[in-house]
Amino acid sequence: RALRRTRYIAVFAGLAAALLVMVILNINTGSVKIPVARILQILLRRQGAAKEVSIIWKIRMPRILQAAILGGALALSGFLLQTFFGNPIAGPFVLGISSGAKMCVAIVMILLIGRFGEASSWALILAAFAGAMMSTAFILVVSRAVNHMAALLVAGIMIGYICSAVTEFLVTFAEDSDIVNLHGWSQGSFSGADWSGTATAALLVGIAFVCVFLLAKPIGAYQMGEDYARSMGVNVKRFRMELILLSGILSACVTAFAGPISFVGIAVPFLVKRALGTSKPLVVIPAAFLGGAVFCMFSDLI
Repeated sequence: RALRRTRYIAVFAGLAAALLVMVILNINTGSVKIPVARILQILLRRQGAAKEVSIIWKIRMPRILQAAILGGALALSGFLLQTFFGNPIAGPFVLGISSGAKMCVAIVMILLIGRFGEASSWALILAAFAGAMMSTAFILVVSRAVNHMAALLVAGIMIGYICSAVTEFLVTFAEDSDIVNLHGWSQGSFSGADWSGTATAALLVGIAFVCVFLLAKPIGAYQMGEDYARSMGVNVKRFRMELILLSGILSACVTAFAGPISFVGIAVPFLVKRALGTSKPLVVIPAAFLGGAVFCMFSDLI
């Protein structure tokens, strides 16, 4: 127990230190060089040149916070799906959640730009959220009808391919300007983050995080097998729906605000569990969130 506790403390301390380093590097890195002393003055007192204050508070800080929040959400979504399927390759992209969001964004972007010449960011956010939740709803309906995990995984992959096919069909007949805009969005990025979007993402992800944490005990029982979970009083059918719904909400937030970012949801939970040497939800949930935040901030820094 002492060795296990020491390992947990070391991993969390390492993640916290990495998070602090990423915050410092992201604030201090950009096309406009601002000395550390002036950055501290701007952050603590909001005093300094108007241009530098605007760069720190309107561009870099919202982007840093959004990368941390959405990176943590994506890692947590991957952890839930990997628990659900008992498979380390399960993730939001595999189940077609990100593909559904991309399809709806493609439809809205092509229609709005073709008719009005532009598409607002909030229209794209709502479209991405609607598409992700549509895919999640399909998976929930299928999960009520089938009991076999392989069938549900195939259903998720199927909806992903269907959404991707519809998106490619739309792109084939779209104007060049629409294709460029859609291609730029589909790369996934935290650029353009603002305080309004960051606050909305923080609220949604925060509520989902609390819900996931409250499910830690049922998740631990479910990891031991469905029969064991039932013997511990877990309503497995309802619990499976809760896992899919929470994962869908988390990945929908990420896709809506940052585009379809897929690799974090698969890589981070797996690496965190290996580092901790356990799959215990009470430990893995906060560690995966921290790991996702660090990973996305590092990627954004590059």
